[in-house]
Formats: sequence, C-alpha cells, structure tokens
Amino acid sequence: MISRIARYWHTLRYLRPVQFYGRIWFRVFRPRIDLRPAPPRRILSARTWVLPARRLPSLISAEQFCFLNETRDLSVHGWDDAALDKLWRYNLHYFDDLNARDGAARSEWQVALLSRWVRENPPAAGTGWEPYPTSLRIVNWIKWELSGNELPPECLESLAVQVRWLMQRLEIHLLGNHLFANAKALVFAGLFFDGPEAAIWLKKGMRILKKEVPEQILADGGQFERSTMYHALALEDMLDLCNVATVFSAALPACGQTVVSDWQTRIGVMSQWLAVMCHPDGEISLFNDAALGIAPSPVELERYARDLGLTSSRFLSEGVTHLAQSGYVRVDRNGRVALLDVAPIGPDYLPGHAHADTLSFELSVSGERVLVNSGTSCYGLSAERLRQRETAAHNTVVVDNQSSSEVWAGFRVARRARPIGLEIEHQEDEVEIVCSHDGYRRLPGRPIHTRKWRFDAASVVIEDHVSGRFHHAEARFHLHPAVMPEIFSDGKAGCLKLAGGRRLNWQVESGEPRIEEATYHPCFGISEPTRCLILRLQESGSRIRFNWA
Repeated sequence: MISRIARYWHTLRYLRPVQFYGRIWFRVFRPRIDLRPAPPRRILSARTWVLPARRLPSLISAEQFCFLNETRDLSVHGWDDAALDKLWRYNLHYFDDLNARDGAARSEWQVALLSRWVRENPPAAGTGWEPYPTSLRIVNWIKWELSGNELPPECLESLAVQVRWLMQRLEIHLLGNHLFANAKALVFAGLFFDGPEAAIWLKKGMRILKKEVPEQILADGGQFERSTMYHALALEDMLDLCNVATVFSAALPACGQTVVSDWQTRIGVMSQWLAVMCHPDGEISLFNDAALGIAPSPVELERYARDLGLTSSRFLSEGVTHLAQSGYVRVDRNGRVALLDVAPIGPDYLPGHAHADTLSFELSVSGERVLVNSGTSCYGLSAERLRQRETAAHNTVVVDNQSSSEVWAGFRVARRARPIGLEIEHQEDEVEIVCSHDGYRRLPGRPIHTRKWRFDAASVVIEDHVSGRFHHAEARFHLHPAVMPEIFSDGKAGCLKLAGGRRLNWQVESGEPRIEEATYHPCFGISEPTRCLILRLQESGSRIRFNWA
C-alpha cells in the first residue's frame, strides 16, 4: 500500500492544476446536444486545396477494415464492439481512408460509410463521439470535401453537431496532442463554415493553437513528447493547418497571416528534425511510443510540404547534429548513422507516450538497421504494453531488473530519469559523447548510470559505468531481425551478419556477453523474433567495440 501511494504521488505531483479539475469537469459535466441546422458553407478563395499527405488504404471492402495490422468486418463487430481494442475502434471512427491513397477507387464504399456512420452513431453515444476521434473525423471529412468530393447532406448537418459537441468537450485534462487535435478541428470547421457560429469556432481554435504551438514545438523543431511518430503526426497537423488557412485566407482574423507565417517557419525546422531522426532507409527511429505506418511517411510529408510551396532546408551533413532542446544526437560518419537518446522522457506533466529509454541509441550501417529499440505494438494496460516501455526493451543499461523511469499503467510514469552532464567532443577523426542519468538514484544504493560513445572511422565503442551500490546490471543491445549474431568460441567476441552480406565484428573489452531471444515491434500489431546481445557489467562497468572496417 505504501509503495502504491508513493507511485501515485510521484505520478500526480507533476500534473498541472487544469489536469485535475479538467478531469472532474469532463466526468461530471454533460453538455446538451445541439441539433440546429449547420451554418452555410464558406466560399473558397482563388487558391486551390493541395493534396494532403496520403496514408495506405485501410478500407479493404465495403465493410472490411484493416487497422493496426488487424482486419475486422463492420457487419460482425459494428462501430463499437467492446471486445476489440479501443485504439482499433478509435481508428474506425477517424475516417482516415477518405484521404488515403487511391481513394477514388473506393469512393462508392466511402460515401455509403459516411451516411451509415451518421445513421448508426447518434450524437454523443459511444467511442466515436469521444473528443479525439471526433476531432480527427471532422478534419478528415472536411479534407475529403475540399479534395473535390461531396459530403452527403446528412453528413454536413452532422458535421456541425460534432463541432458543437467538441466545443464543450475539449480535452484540457489531457492537453498535448489531444488538445492540439481539438483545436485543429475547430480551425478547420471555423474556416469551412461561414457565419457567427463558425467565427466562434475559429476564434477558439486559433486561441488554443497560439498557446500550444510554441509550447509543443520546441526550438529545434521537435515535438515536445519526444516521439518520432507523434512528431510526424504533428508535422502533418501543421501542414494541414497551413493548407486550409491558405484556401480560406480571407476568413482569417487580422493577425492570421502573421500566425500562418509562423507556422510555415516552424514547419521548416520540424522537417529538418524529422530528417535528422530518420535512419538512412528513410523511415523514423523508434524512440518512446513510435511505430511505422501510423503517421504518413517522411517522404510523403516532404512531398506535401513541397506542394504547399514550403521548401524545407532538409540537409544532413556528416558529423554530429545535436538537437539540443529535444535531447537527441545524430552521429553520421562514412555511412554509419547512430541516433542517441540523451533526452528527458518528455514534458513532466505529459509523459504518457514515454518509454524508460534514457541513454538508448539506434545504429544503421551501410543503410541497414543494426541496433534498434524494440518499438511499440500495442497500447492499453496489458503486461506486453508495460514490457515494451521498460528499460530492458531498449539499448541501454538495466540495474537490478528495474527500469530507469517508473513506467506503469499504460500511459503513466512516476519517478523518472533525467539526463545530466552531457559532453560532446568532436575532433577530426573521432567523436566522443558522454552522458549520465539519475533514474536509478531511487534504489537503495543510489546508483548513477554513465554511458560513453566513442566513434572513429572504423568502429564505435560503448562504455557503461554504474556508480553506487547495486547487485546486478547489464547493457542490452537489441538487434534488428535481419541481423544474425554469432558468438565466437572464446566467449568474448563475435560477429553480426547483415542482410546485405556485410559483417560487423564485436569485441567485449569488459563484461560478460551472452545472446538471448527477443522481439521487435516496428508496427502496431506486429511482433517479430530477433536476438539481443547482453553484456553483464563487471566491477561496475562494461565496454564493447563494434568494428565495421
């Protein structure tokens, strides 16, 4: 009981007051449903709508959907089957397929589903009317209409009802990307419709974004939750906002053009941040809650920005790139790319998408991923969700079988690790990066983990040291499934065979190595078998060298 109380205390102490009273308000207050006719449509300006970022199709047939790599039939499960994972049901109500690739080929199915949704989802009933799916659905319906389609009349009427409901259900208790999505939907609706009511929606959305954009988009361009996936989603949001603001530029408030100009500037640094945090294969690295296939691909986001006339300054030079505000470092030397996590786990009041991954890193060699964090395949409260957030699922050091940050309950964090003492030394032929974190100081011996990476032309050396008292510590190096490890007979060295035929040798200079079976989760709903090279610390330290010469 004492431990449970302490965990709650260390979780709740960081929250903002609005997250407490907002939660009470959200549960107690039930707004009325407003069924008045929808406001009139606003007349488009001369500027045409730009094709938004495209995802892969999720509508497989007239009633069959594939979300999170799981296919289900609407005729069997309906819109809100509690037996299905809630995230899957959320996706069902987003209507992302309206703006997915080759949508015209599915337009007949899409129109039928739009009308069916209105008939079978009465106002405020079920998962589909929760604020987050409502916000994404509002945006997707409007984007689809602006792309040259025609919403059925009942959907236009429903759209107004949804916006009115959302106005009274803003997720001030969650904040972060949820409140951002609420505000984006209000801006879209406020520009899409005309008249006094639409003006109120627009004003409210713009006021929220005025505060949230500079808070959620850090100076180096990173989204403040430190997830590459959520960063890509935030970049899509910003591009969508610029798109709709340009189409309806005459409807913007007096300061609107200045605001849009600021958005466009931020998009440039956001695009650069995303490029820095991608592997040479063009896809995102897997830090914190991150998975492939949820956000549009980096290539598609770059295309979208280019079509909007927002040419990014995406340029990746060799050497060291330090994203100082978000806390990541990219080391790019002769075709070897390492991405280092020397970041806080996220904003203190909003760590829901954080993993206990402090001082982890990922590595690509000759365009192939070699060392990877294990990724994210599920949300919710399962033991698997917790395991994927724990330190052992990442390329860093586990002390006494504990995680560096106390992740729990799906989206909660109690005591959390903080990086300290970062030093970056960059010489002509060598890069050395050192950082520590205090996440294990809560343990009886108050240990501190310090990691040193040293890169030269032929290798990378990872040296770990844990100060203070502890019983057991090990550094874990998760291999990409395409990498086949081998340990030599002396037990202190081995090689990694890459899919492309290349071999990397590894040599343990301090520590006890072993190889264990592990799993890799690059996408939701996917678990791939792989291997993990584990190095038990000896005399408080370990040192391993990966050679690619």
